[in-house]
This record gives sequence, C-alpha cells and structure tokens, in this order.
Amino acid sequence: MDGQLRSVFESLAKFTDADWEKLEAAFVPKKLAAKESVLNRGEVCRSVAFIKSGLLRYYYLVGGEEITGNFFFENAFAADIESFSLQKPAIQTIDAVENCELLCLGYEDLQRLYGEIPVLERCFRLFFERLIVFAQQRTASFLFDTPEQRYLNLIKQRPKVLQRVPQYMIASYLGITPESLSRVRHRLAHR
Repeated sequence: MDGQLRSVFESLAKFTDADWEKLEAAFVPKKLAAKESVLNRGEVCRSVAFIKSGLLRYYYLVGGEEITGNFFFENAFAADIESFSLQKPAIQTIDAVENCELLCLGYEDLQRLYGEIPVLERCFRLFFERLIVFAQQRTASFLFDTPEQRYLNLIKQRPKVLQRVPQYMIASYLGITPESLSRVRHRLAHR
C-alpha cells in the first residue's frame, strides 16, 4: 500500500497486514490535470479522494461566480461529505488547482470495508469530524471576524494556501473581492 496513505491511517489506529491488503485492493489511483474536476455540481460523490500530491479545492457557483469553500493539500482526504454520505447530487464542484495524484475509495467499497475492518470506521469518523470542526470554525469566522482578521488567520493557520493558490481564489475563500484583498494586504504591509 502507498506509504503516505498508510502513515495517515496508522497515525489514528493500528491495522493488520491483512487489513492493509483489503484497503490496497479498494483504493484506485487517479491523476488529474490542473483545472480538471473530480466532482461536478449535480453529480453524486461516489468516492473519497486521498491526495498523494497536488491541491484540490471545492467551490460553489453562485450567480455565475465561484465561491471557494476550502482547499485540500497532500495527505488529506477530500469529498463532498453531504453528497458522499447521503449519495445525493452535489451542490459544489471539486477541482484540481494543481496537477494531482489521488487514491480514490468508492462509497460501496468503504461501506463493505467498515464491516470487514472495524477500525476503519473510527478513522473516517475522525477525518469527517475534523472537516466538520473546520467548517464550524470557518462559519464562526465569517460571522465574527473582519476580512483582515480572516486573512491574518489564513497566514497563521494555512500558509500553504498563500504559497500555492492564486490570489483570486484566496479572495473568494475569504469572502472578499480581489481588489479588497489587495487593500488588506497593502494595509498590513504598511503597519
């Protein structure tokens, strides 16, 4: 099995060699070119993707404008959790910001493996809990923080975003226009 993936799982639980053989057989490698979608709005999210390399983002299309919800980097899982869990059409799109190498685990395979490898359920519960906590913190930030505070939090908590993501996507993620982001950056540079 892939060493990166195994390392992430083993940081949460212990797996037997037999468990790893079952997992290895279930994950399907997939390559995406930059700007290629792994999930389009209206499709059902049929797999969860582990990112070996590259960068994914999800966004909503609102009035013809892309509103970025999150970025996913190496050694993380990405999926539309609502669509994946309920097997209903997605309201967001997930695409590659950079060329990506993914390992994809299908919904049916995951459900089967939950029964065969009980500790796997714990791992995915922890993965999904982390995403829920992140979403709740992000919502609170939009309710209570200024755009400048959101930008400073981004610098502190997720510097990879600033290094690898285009400015217009960062602005969308912060809930501001690219021009507003330029003004925020200018003010902070002159402090």
